[in-house]
Amino acid sequence: MQNIRTALIFGGNSPEHEISIVSAGAVASAIDRSKRELVPLYVSHDGRWYGGATAMDILSLEMSELLKHEPLDVIRQQLDARCSAGGEDLFGFDFRQERIDVAFPVIHGSYGEDGRLQGLLDMFAIPYVGCGVEAAALTMDKAATKVMAMHAGIAVADFFSCWRHEYLEDPGRIEHMAMERFRFPFFVKPAHLGSSVGITKVHGRKELCQALEEAFMLDNRVLCEEMIEGQEIEVAVLGNDEPYAALPGEIEPGGDFYDFRDKYVKSHAQFFIPARVDGEVLEAIRGEALKTYRVLGCRGMSRIDFFVNSVSNLVVLNEVNTIPGFTPISMFPKMMAASGMDFPELVEKLLSLALEKKD
Repeated sequence: MQNIRTALIFGGNSPEHEISIVSAGAVASAIDRSKRELVPLYVSHDGRWYGGATAMDILSLEMSELLKHEPLDVIRQQLDARCSAGGEDLFGFDFRQERIDVAFPVIHGSYGEDGRLQGLLDMFAIPYVGCGVEAAALTMDKAATKVMAMHAGIAVADFFSCWRHEYLEDPGRIEHMAMERFRFPFFVKPAHLGSSVGITKVHGRKELCQALEEAFMLDNRVLCEEMIEGQEIEVAVLGNDEPYAALPGEIEPGGDFYDFRDKYVKSHAQFFIPARVDGEVLEAIRGEALKTYRVLGCRGMSRIDFFVNSVSNLVVLNEVNTIPGFTPISMFPKMMAASGMDFPELVEKLLSLALEKKD
């Protein structure tokens, strides 16, 4: 019997490029090679595809090497050098000629988590781990996700969004709208990025101006959103037609909020699984996670993030991640492990769900 050729697609053109490499390395180490043939496919930050020894070399990089204290462009120059030394890119890679039985996309953010890669795989009839095109595209847009959730009766923080062209036409108007609507502090967020990239907690007008400028350098749509006082809770959801919500986990940020640095560079955050809420609230969170998962049309997996208001215990949706992190410090595998499924089991289950989804 032939081994199942399993493509692991990682890297990509997004600010979460290095996180994707670390996640993919963890997934690769958990794949059962006795029944699966690993086909690594690395997408460089400028969109070139590499396979074989080059992809395996990139896959072997440690988290400490990829997220050390260097300018990002220096790290990416080093990655480019490895690719140049390893051989030619796979611009002509033909999914029709290369037998791929199932794909595991681990590209976080733009081009990998937003439906575009999923659409490519659909074109070649390759089953893949995670959500389909519609859910991936919808959940990648924080504003669209919140609007859909609101229509289903799921609580969200008060927010408004604006496009880059609107901001460039009249920055002062957008700043005034935000200050009229929210009390400081509140958040400025790029609409289409994950891993807290580009998110700023603003305490005054000067910070607001700078935060908007920086967010619009990263994205063409930006949200201004009220701050919810309370606990930050995450839920791992797994499954297709009958999804399962794992024990929710709680994050206690090491800084002002759980930003990119606290997640990946120098974390002082603390994690609690299960979250430190009473049993009734815990079950309410799981229920809201499953409702959100179904309303948005998610399949395979998602990590759904909430706030729990410290006064009312209201469960408020924050965002949905359809390709959550699989790094050694990522919450999705930690929550599944706390619910009785270790990492190799999780990876195998996700690959099985991908084939089930195809059927």
